[in-house]
Amino acid sequence: MTSKTKVTGIAAAALVFAAAGLTGCGSEDDGVVTIKMLQYKPEAVDAFQELETRFNESHEDIRLEIDSPNDAMKILKTQLVREDYPDIIAIGGDINYSNFLDAELLMDISDFEGLSDVKEAYLKMDKELEYVPMDGVYALPYMANAAGVLYNRDIFEEHGWTIPTTWDEFISLCGQIESEGIQPLYFGYKDVWTCLAPWNAMAVDLAPSDVCYQVNAGNTTFSENYREVAQKQKQLLDYAQDDPFAYSYNDACTAFARGESAMYVIGSYAVPQIQSVNPDINIDSFVFPASNNPEDNILNSGNDLQFSIMNRCENKEAAYEVLRFFMEDENIQYYIDDQNAVPCKKGDFELAPMLDSMKPYIEEGKLADYQDHHYPAEMSVDAMIQTYLMDDSEDALDTFMERFDKQWVRYNRDIIRKVQEYTEEHSGNE
Repeated sequence: MTSKTKVTGIAAAALVFAAAGLTGCGSEDDGVVTIKMLQYKPEAVDAFQELETRFNESHEDIRLEIDSPNDAMKILKTQLVREDYPDIIAIGGDINYSNFLDAELLMDISDFEGLSDVKEAYLKMDKELEYVPMDGVYALPYMANAAGVLYNRDIFEEHGWTIPTTWDEFISLCGQIESEGIQPLYFGYKDVWTCLAPWNAMAVDLAPSDVCYQVNAGNTTFSENYREVAQKQKQLLDYAQDDPFAYSYNDACTAFARGESAMYVIGSYAVPQIQSVNPDINIDSFVFPASNNPEDNILNSGNDLQFSIMNRCENKEAAYEVLRFFMEDENIQYYIDDQNAVPCKKGDFELAPMLDSMKPYIEEGKLADYQDHHYPAEMSVDAMIQTYLMDDSEDALDTFMERFDKQWVRYNRDIIRKVQEYTEEHSGNE
């Protein structure tokens, strides 16, 4: 998720643990199999507790135990050290998932029948998180979120403004809003991670979804693919409040909630924070139109929650039964309602009203993952973007692009070598 919460990579530790040959969990007592799940979303603890209760009330031969620690990745690493790890992990589709795959800690669930019910776009996102192409499927995408432009529906209706479908229309709208004495955009760039929200929302239109893999393979550079993204994100500052770097994420959410701006470029995950300030605010959201071709518009949506079974789980069928339970429409709708989430499963689900204008993209599967799901945390891309946005020098863009390429090589050297070795080995098979 571009999510506000970030977790550190675990590749090195995971590789050690995988090599150690850990024993599986999924204990059995008096004919009852216990399946242990660790989930990483602290904001969804109550929802998982309710689903755990529902499962246990409807199953006599399987008991589900869900752990919801505040720092799930740190706890999981500790459990790996102790050779005491869960059967199922519920995590996001980001670089942590890539590291688990690389360490061969996850089970191939290709034979799980529920995969056929998942939208192809979300399955594709997980395949693009593989450092090198792998046979098999290692996660069941469950819930996604969506990022674009939140807007105050009441203010838009009062002024007769329409949703833009091209970059020029968006910039024109910002100018029109400003001319009518209203702040077009509000940013909380004091919290550096928020710099990734516009970046991700525009990059899905302007850069290939597999650009990180292509860079690792030596086929292109970020300078060739991200220049327009960077230029346009800096242009947004013309329509932001004064000194957006002095305001935090909470400040931005509060300002938008109070009607101090007409729009807010952020993900759907910000809505609960906004509503905590103004429960009555009438919010909708639209796909960020970063291109001047409406057909190029793509919804920035990623696997916010997905289930993977650990490779050494001894009760695969019991774990599959847990996944079947979570995939039941009633349980999916419950989670959607509780978390304002976007289901990865095909079907006619009722979505939160702040996703109304995004529904056609969700229903059609016209989606692409957050680019930052491929970035190593150590690279601190969010801070790099913030530094660039604050740089008023003439060569700011060139400096930023050059730094991006250099830092990528610095923090991905081993992965780049792995990808290029794979490419060389398989070049004759293409």
